[in-house]
Amino acid sequence: MSSSSSNTRLLPRALMAPAIGTLFLWMIVPLCMTIYFSLVNYNLMQPGERTFAGLDNYTYFITDPDFWPAVWNTLLLIGSVIGITVVLGVLLGLLVNDPFPGRGIVRVLLISPFFVMPAVNALLWKHMMMNPNYGVLADVWRHFGLTPVDWLTDWPLLSVIIMVAWQWLPFACLIFITSLQSLDREQMEAARMDGSNAFQRFFYLTVPHLARPMAVVIMIEMIFLLSIFAEIFITTSGGPGNASTNMTFLIYKQSLMNFDVGVASAGALFAVIFANIVSFFLVRMVGKNLD
Repeated sequence: MSSSSSNTRLLPRALMAPAIGTLFLWMIVPLCMTIYFSLVNYNLMQPGERTFAGLDNYTYFITDPDFWPAVWNTLLLIGSVIGITVVLGVLLGLLVNDPFPGRGIVRVLLISPFFVMPAVNALLWKHMMMNPNYGVLADVWRHFGLTPVDWLTDWPLLSVIIMVAWQWLPFACLIFITSLQSLDREQMEAARMDGSNAFQRFFYLTVPHLARPMAVVIMIEMIFLLSIFAEIFITTSGGPGNASTNMTFLIYKQSLMNFDVGVASAGALFAVIFANIVSFFLVRMVGKNLD
């Protein structure tokens, strides 16, 4: 009997072992190579020279004048996009939750920006919306007798936040719309009959009901927003100066613009540590909401 149960336990593990081993190698080999390159002086302009550097690459990356602005821009980008998408996502979800003519078409239009690729999203906003000469926003400014704003030059980080939030807003809106479908209608009706107004029903019934979806939206968006690159590369190139440079773009500048693989690898490992620190506090916050 014990032999049979032992075989029953071993068979699933044996079948899963190749997939787990492949996944482990797929993760550990690039990590080990990154650690190796971060400890040597390796420049693509001199590929034959790989002298041991120790922690010099890490020191150089952290003392880079663009380092702390990049950290601040990364945190500001993540916080702003999450704040915009959560707030507007809840409001739009409430707006289209009740039946009205054409609700299906409106929902499709709300979700459609999420399927736009990041590069296309950046080009769309750069040329069609934010261009100071022929962009839609420039025409709106002229209509009211105002001088058009050169968004990507005067407000580079804000411009990136707007275009990234526009792309991620449908995701948050979809999650909240789905969650609102399970809101207890009888409880809402009872609260209305007891004399509570719309704001009271929203803060005491709707918001607690959306606590878990909010936590899920924040966690998923945090993971993807840490690696925002295409929007910055196509629109502002991290500038002017370092005004819109985040951690991902700073690593790109060190690797492909300065050809310094060693410093870029050190930056990549720092980005991994930075992401884990942020995720640690995020998971704790999400875990409290899911309890």
